Amino acid sequence: MAWIDSFLAPRRSRLDIRRDDAGNYLIRRKDRKRGARAILVTAHLDHPAFVVVNDRPVASARGIIDLEFRGGVHNPYFVGSRIEVIDCAGVRHDASITHLDAAAKPFKRVRARLARTSSAHAIAAGDIGRWKLPSPMIVERDLAAPGEPERVVKVLETHACDDLAAVAAACAAFDRLLRDPKAANFGLLFTVAEEVGFIGAIHAARGSLIPASSRLLCLENSRSFPHDSPIGAGAILRVGDRLSVFTPALTNALSDLLSRHAKANPVFRWQRKLMPGGACEATAFAAYGFDSTCLCLPLGNYHNMKDIDLTVAAAQRNPKARGRVGCEFIAIDDFHSLVEMISIGVRGLAAADATRARRGRANQGHRPLMESIYRKGQAVLAG
Repeated sequence: MAWIDSFLAPRRSRLDIRRDDAGNYLIRRKDRKRGARAILVTAHLDHPAFVVVNDRPVASARGIIDLEFRGGVHNPYFVGSRIEVIDCAGVRHDASITHLDAAAKPFKRVRARLARTSSAHAIAAGDIGRWKLPSPMIVERDLAAPGEPERVVKVLETHACDDLAAVAAACAAFDRLLRDPKAANFGLLFTVAEEVGFIGAIHAARGSLIPASSRLLCLENSRSFPHDSPIGAGAILRVGDRLSVFTPALTNALSDLLSRHAKANPVFRWQRKLMPGGACEATAFAAYGFDSTCLCLPLGNYHNMKDIDLTVAAAQRNPKARGRVGCEFIAIDDFHSLVEMISIGVRGLAAADATRARRGRANQGHRPLMESIYRKGQAVLAG
């Protein structure tokens, strides 16, 4: 949130910025056309992490702290893993998880022992903890699936790509189009508490923050599957998740825009996929009557979990099996692909709005294609 405030500061004179009582941001241009439909690119600001829950360590002499974990990570990744707790002064305190209560409600609870160099008394309830991981870096990885030839991809490794890489892409695209008069109705919506059940998105959808006619392009980072949604093959237009199919007309419009752009620009790469697992804020917004769809980055080490399938399988055989946490990673080219997809989508949807306003008729979607197929089919059958 502090980073977003700093990003907005030099642009503030051109923007209307609203915050609701949950902390969600709505950022729109002052020169927007008041009667036109908004195109809002959304991303969530949180990532799975720990929150200190005891006011004072339960055994301060031994440096023991209790934390709850907010977000989705499998049980084998906790006990034995190292974390760092950041106190209100910004000081980082190293600790190791010694115990997991996976049945605790509403969130899993862990107990951790602080390193000897850390002061337990500096830590208070509400302080944030995260996995202890290396500093962010850009490296080259061989991401070839088993049996495939070498496929080296330049990737960003960092504590949290989900969904902060999407926040960065949204800001980059917004900055690119900030002075484009044809994109005046492009805005940003940044939500809170997605990892614990779309709380921020639902709060915004139920309230008055979002204009009722808005179309929402929801940005995500979704787990990559090598043979389905490979990292390095371009950002992804998601057509749905495990709960729903996203708004067909909006998804189809984007698919058409991206297909035409790829045909004219062979170096542009993108993917069109169904989300094989999990759910997306696009479903939440659609449930409250908004047109919504999803653009996402294929993600490695989803929620910081290395070798997810192998770890889960090992834990089923042996409950004491442990997983390893690691940096999430995305391809640099995929990030640039996502920025380009946002720009193409916003410009294309705005141009279609202008065309409909001039012609005074609704978007026909795939109707021209269906009419062509029908005429050809009629002629064949008649023959």
